[in-house]
Amino acid sequence: MAVVSAREMLLKAHKEGYGVAQININNLEWIKATLEVVEELNAPVILGVSEGASKYMGGYKNVIGMVKEVHDFLNITVPVAVHLDHGTYEGAKKALEAGYTSIMFDGSHYPFEENLEKTKEIVKLCHSKGVSVEAEVGSIGGEEDGVIGGGEIADPEECRRISETGVDMFAAGIGNIHGMYPENWKGLNFEVLKKVQDVTGGVPLVLHGGSGIPNEMVRKAISLGVSKINVNTECQLAFAKATREYIEKGLDKKGKGFDPRKLLKPGSEAIKEVIKTKFKLFGSTGKA
Repeated sequence: MAVVSAREMLLKAHKEGYGVAQININNLEWIKATLEVVEELNAPVILGVSEGASKYMGGYKNVIGMVKEVHDFLNITVPVAVHLDHGTYEGAKKALEAGYTSIMFDGSHYPFEENLEKTKEIVKLCHSKGVSVEAEVGSIGGEEDGVIGGGEIADPEECRRISETGVDMFAAGIGNIHGMYPENWKGLNFEVLKKVQDVTGGVPLVLHGGSGIPNEMVRKAISLGVSKINVNTECQLAFAKATREYIEKGLDKKGKGFDPRKLLKPGSEAIKEVIKTKFKLFGSTGKA
């Protein structure tokens, strides 16, 4: 199967009541680990790439090229989308031109009317090429690759107006944050989440900051219309922990344990375990 738009997989998830994972990728290990797991689990996936990660991996064209080559080499048969995460206005256009199959334009930091107009333009450009679009109202708390949000709660009326642009998925701030959650976190605002779903006409909703949200909250969010959940920090932490343990045991000093293919393998396997756990929680296993 070719790399595809996220639209159909999210509409199916929304209709059937499960969540599709966005696994953010950071290098070749992330790409391989994620694709191997989704094929094993027969599950759809969205590979999220921030602008910072795109730059780190050699640019938008290199990212899409890497994913497609690994995808074909592994004979992947499940739906896979390559999605720009928290794209700027200019970044969204560049990623679209490079061949990304899904684009998030994050205009939440603009005055609302400007966010609305820019979202309309991005939707028109992307849909002309069969590419899905995610928009955002009410910034997500925390920081991700320089994108900082204070965790504002979205205004349902603004959400309604943005949804009318024809976006395929919609991120609304409901108290969620990027990174791990502090002990004094108040939790997700389900009252606002329900209102947003009611006024957006059933557009699949997106939950950013999926790392560290209690399982019961994730399940409730899915029941209220969330069809895409973003996971990044937990994979990074698992990769770092496994790599540290490998080195602390001195395995990099035994034989050719310093070979990057061996050095990075424990981290890659750790990513796979996180992904498997998340897919089971989101209910997407076997849904391809």
